[in-house]
Amino acid sequence: MKTSTDELLVFVTVIDAGSITAAAEKLEQTVSGVSRALTRLEKQLGVALILRTTRRLQLTEEGELFLERARAILAAMEDAEEAVTRHREQPSGRLRVDAATPFMLHCIVPHMTAFSARYPDIQLELTSNERIVDLLEQRVDIAIRIGALQDSTLHARSLGVSRRRVVASPAYLKANGTPRTLDALRAHRLIGFTAPAQLNRWPLRLQPEPAEGDTQGALFGDEANEGLAIQPALAASSGETIRQLALGDAGIACLSDFMTAADRAAGRLVTVLDDALLVERQPIHAVYYRSAALAARVQCFLAFIVGRLEL
Repeated sequence: MKTSTDELLVFVTVIDAGSITAAAEKLEQTVSGVSRALTRLEKQLGVALILRTTRRLQLTEEGELFLERARAILAAMEDAEEAVTRHREQPSGRLRVDAATPFMLHCIVPHMTAFSARYPDIQLELTSNERIVDLLEQRVDIAIRIGALQDSTLHARSLGVSRRRVVASPAYLKANGTPRTLDALRAHRLIGFTAPAQLNRWPLRLQPEPAEGDTQGALFGDEANEGLAIQPALAASSGETIRQLALGDAGIACLSDFMTAADRAAGRLVTVLDDALLVERQPIHAVYYRSAALAARVQCFLAFIVGRLEL
């Protein structure tokens, strides 16, 4: 394209203002600058657009044709800018958010009615996967990742941290006894994950904390307290399935706080082996590709959800 929108604007303003001097004042440019822009435009088009006299300006036939098209182009540009501004002020369009089923159900779904009321022009799509998804392949805009991040090509925003605790239903413990030691725990029906393997390493201290001045205990403390690797008697791919099994008196499980907080508060699940629990904090991040087209939708969702999470 030979012609710039600045030159179109100069041409239209000169016609509307009635003179080059008046147009220069309106555009806050010099008279010589406006005159050069007109000359450059005519040279690029290879035709005369305006017949200049000492008293007035007169459009040529080509100038009248070009003026009509120039007005349409400038109007379309103005409409486009206004649409982008409205879009930025009131985000709209599709936003697909992916998370593991438990996080989706316990941390995102409860707030989506309020989100939709605040941002009615965003078409929200929620998907659940127990494994890490490829954002581009699955057409996901935001993915929630629990644990250490591995993909450095993504932008990430911290949503908080969550601890894991060993829990069981009161009915299960009444029927099978409450384990007081790790050896006693191993004799129980343990519910674990089919994958990944690290979720079957429970944050339980294998050795007691060394007493003050016990250098021998301190030497072995770090290696001995990396957690207890369990062999599940019953395994599932989803933490929500494991939660339901624990609620159904199927055994003892180790689950994130965000998943069991309401159950523990209501007494549906109780913790065991608290004395042996390690302070393990799982980082939770929202990851996304930075895209100008998505920026407003992504940022408003993250700001909204961060303000409501209780991790």
